[in-house]
Amino acid sequence: MAKPAKSDRQAKIDAIRKQQKGADKRRGYTIVAVSGVIAAALIAVPVYGIVSDRMATSKYSSLDLSEIGAAADVCGEITTEPAADSGNHVPQEQQVTYDTAPPAFGPHWNVAGVAPVSGAREFYTADDRPELEALVHNLEHGFTVLWYDETIAEDDDAVAELRGIAGKFSDDSNRRLAFIAAPWTSDDGEAFPEGQHVAMTHWSAGGAGETDTAKQVGAFQYCSEASGAALQDFMDQYPQQDSPEPNTLL
Repeated sequence: MAKPAKSDRQAKIDAIRKQQKGADKRRGYTIVAVSGVIAAALIAVPVYGIVSDRMATSKYSSLDLSEIGAAADVCGEITTEPAADSGNHVPQEQQVTYDTAPPAFGPHWNVAGVAPVSGAREFYTADDRPELEALVHNLEHGFTVLWYDETIAEDDDAVAELRGIAGKFSDDSNRRLAFIAAPWTSDDGEAFPEGQHVAMTHWSAGGAGETDTAKQVGAFQYCSEASGAALQDFMDQYPQQDSPEPNTLL
């Protein structure tokens, strides 16, 4: 028996279904293709960032610290304030409001923002910076912290200079090179003095080996931009051993 002819309506329905199946298949191919592009982009962005960071800072690898950034005269005079709270550890969940922007001393957590061990980093961004209370603990143990504000953070060339400076302190076998570059943001506290975008701080014991806590000071130096020469002078004047707890592990 011959197969009955399809009605016009059924033929139209079949045509629509066939068309829909084709569209679904094309849509599937598109989704797969777009997903692949997105996945590739997600992989490429961090890889590009790493490569571009290395390219931006590689030119500083052959330079001495004093040759990176601006001349030392972009920085003001070093100032000091009487320091307190050495050994004053507050609970890790407690946030501390510091009286200076940025801090050079004060209450802090009993954890280090950065430990002096192999693999430690010297440069941080706002996305991965340790908490202030942990960085102050580093200061207590002799680290110099170079803080940079959001003006610097938004300048790719300035950030490359800072990365180049931080790279000079990557020898973690020498604790005298205890150094961290970290951002200071509007969420952390007041802005730096007008026109100043970099600050260097150190918690001084009042001299290497000094045990009289009354002699402790916080040292501050503000700069309009990063200066490896000024940082070198600052750290020569305030070395790692000139700190409340220079020889204990963090």
